[in-house]
Amino acid sequence: MNILIKNAQIITMNKEEEIITGDIHIVDDLIKNIGPDLTVQQPDKIIDATGKTVIPGFVQTHIHLCQTVFRGQGDDLELMDWLKQRIWPLEAAHDEESIYYSAMLGIGELIQSGTTTIVDMETVHHTEYAFKAIAESGIRALSGKVMMDKGDEVPLPLQENTERSIRESVDLLEKWHNYDEGRIKYAFSPRFVVSCTEQLLREVQSLSEYYNVMVHTHASENRGEIDIVQKETGMRNIVYLDHLGLANNRLILAHCIWLDEEEKRIIREKGVHVSHCPGSNLKLASGIADTPYMVNEQVSLSLGADGAPCNNNLDMFNEMRLAALIQKPVHGPTSMDAHTVFKMATIGGAKAVGMENEIGSIEIGKKADMAILNLQEFHTYPSYGVDPISRIVYSATRADVVTTIINGQIVMENRIMKSINKKAILTEANHSIKRLLGRI
Repeated sequence: MNILIKNAQIITMNKEEEIITGDIHIVDDLIKNIGPDLTVQQPDKIIDATGKTVIPGFVQTHIHLCQTVFRGQGDDLELMDWLKQRIWPLEAAHDEESIYYSAMLGIGELIQSGTTTIVDMETVHHTEYAFKAIAESGIRALSGKVMMDKGDEVPLPLQENTERSIRESVDLLEKWHNYDEGRIKYAFSPRFVVSCTEQLLREVQSLSEYYNVMVHTHASENRGEIDIVQKETGMRNIVYLDHLGLANNRLILAHCIWLDEEEKRIIREKGVHVSHCPGSNLKLASGIADTPYMVNEQVSLSLGADGAPCNNNLDMFNEMRLAALIQKPVHGPTSMDAHTVFKMATIGGAKAVGMENEIGSIEIGKKADMAILNLQEFHTYPSYGVDPISRIVYSATRADVVTTIINGQIVMENRIMKSINKKAILTEANHSIKRLLGRI
């Protein structure tokens, strides 16, 4: 498709973090040109963005699409109780349809709030149907079947055989990795050390290296989790992952709240990527990650909403605002400034998934992944003399996203979904959770 966006304020997030006013020309899936008063012969579509702001699409590096239909089902619990009492039983009850509609429900929310790329962790079964939803919706994603071959109080349907878990993961990788010219990629997704045998984790390390794909897991989210890992392995989480050869630039770790100095060193020196999830960490009473330290040490740092039942939304505007605010009382008002967290939400996320040369900023030759915001609202004015990025981080909301473009395709225009049937998804989401609750 040949699209011309006219007269926009463009927040590029290029190396100079330029903010310009002008046009964007999109041809197929790429940004062809950027500049004032571009001349394009017979574009398929012209979008008048006068008075609007174009930003790079958000990159969320920790999401659980399979949990979206559990929204509101696990409130006011800490992590291990939340998992054992609510989330694992519900995941064990999933069927093919509920996985599909849960994924579609989450993707619809993500697109409506300007997220164009996600790193998604599914559950043990029916991951094929999440991939189908991802493929149909148009979102860019790294996703994978969760792997968990040990653990206490795990429902029987989630208790995996090690060899079968690995085989199913590889089968999904070989079918879906690089689907649609790389819009979808596979990531091995062992749940966390508590749920995985050493044999499984060593095999994941080997396969990640062989296929050159990412590994996405949780680490050091909760003190109880760390105590279990130390008791079983004699090591803390990150030290153990490093011992197994997993600590490298193909590893994305969600949370990383409770780190000691050795773990911080490993993350820094090995190029491990950290996904900060402030909304989830606060709601599950897990704690607050030391992100100012990570920023100062140039750790690869990005943002994620986590799952709908521990947040309870998938909104990057919320995560940016929280990431900035929760550090200020302890570390000072400039410890996590607006530019830092906006960078985490865009080019920082792109770096985490190894795609900083393709997404995360609005530059010629990059993928056409972007959101158009209407900031002409009571809550975003006055605009005069206000830093545009601060305006987005501290004042804007997901309701200000009017159009979302992914891979050169308009997936939402003027708040109308183009790739998802909203009414059908909402109806089937209710049917799905009713069915699942009846099984537990």
